[in-house]
Amino acid sequence: MRSHGEPDDDRGHALRRAEETPRDFLEEWRTYRNTVVHVGDVEMHDTARGMRRGVYVGADADRPTRSMDALVHEIDPGVTSTVHRHSWDAIVFVVAGWGWTEIDGERIEWGPGDSLHLPAWAWHRHGNEGTGTGRFLSFSSEPMLETMGMAFQEDGGTTPVEELAPRPPYSPAIDGDDPYARRVRRLARDQDARRSGRLHTSWDSLELLQTPRGTRTTFLLDRAIGYEASGITMAMFEIGPDRGQSMHRHPGEAWLYVVEGRGHSFLGTEPTRARTTRGRRATSSSSTTSRGTSTSTTTRRRPPRWSGSTCSTAC
Repeated sequence: MRSHGEPDDDRGHALRRAEETPRDFLEEWRTYRNTVVHVGDVEMHDTARGMRRGVYVGADADRPTRSMDALVHEIDPGVTSTVHRHSWDAIVFVVAGWGWTEIDGERIEWGPGDSLHLPAWAWHRHGNEGTGTGRFLSFSSEPMLETMGMAFQEDGGTTPVEELAPRPPYSPAIDGDDPYARRVRRLARDQDARRSGRLHTSWDSLELLQTPRGTRTTFLLDRAIGYEASGITMAMFEIGPDRGQSMHRHPGEAWLYVVEGRGHSFLGTEPTRARTTRGRRATSSSSTTSRGTSTSTTTRRRPPRWSGSTCSTAC
């Protein structure tokens, strides 16, 4: 039982954040970078949206991070979720089942291997008219916006999208060479682009490209292929047996979700030149964008379901 004067969990979390020093933040972050969460470690919960949700990495499962979270969602046959929106971008990767997502009234059908972008402030809901449970991952910039005090969520229940408020308005570009006019034009251009970006990548359209780093890879969601996702990106890569990537690093965090095969990853200095014993396929979501030169291409058929050993890791 909680005593009368003890703050609840949410208030306690806010108080701890307010008292945190830069050194506290750095030490806390260093513990996250070695996090590995296996699929069996993620507890699924029924939610008010009519779906189930589990957290690989995020404050809602006491595994907080500062830039991106990683969640998993399930929707049963015959279910249509409630509609909601939020101030952060989210990207989706489908790992099992068939269904649809409606984004600001546009319905997108999806299946295993498909990717979607849920733009900030876009109303969205999900549905499953098939015979099996749909399962998809989401990666979002909610933790970063929460740090800046800009994380908002709004639920619309079962209200038809045409009766809901549109995305926040913005001022159109104006003439002038003063700092104010420049800002208005810059922000208007940015919003024009963000509200016309790509929303869906079908697995059937993907080509995996050979890269100098020893993998086959392709973007699932990135500005390079028409998305406008506020600096976050998602890619898939394959590492064949007895192959390995070269060591690399990037300024932003990345979450890896292993969808097939077994392998290993080094964080820090590679102790030896180890070899993988089995092929591995993974999706990578990060706050940075990296590109490799392609030398050949290969195509992959859509998988019916990814159900092997999985984990999520921060790099």
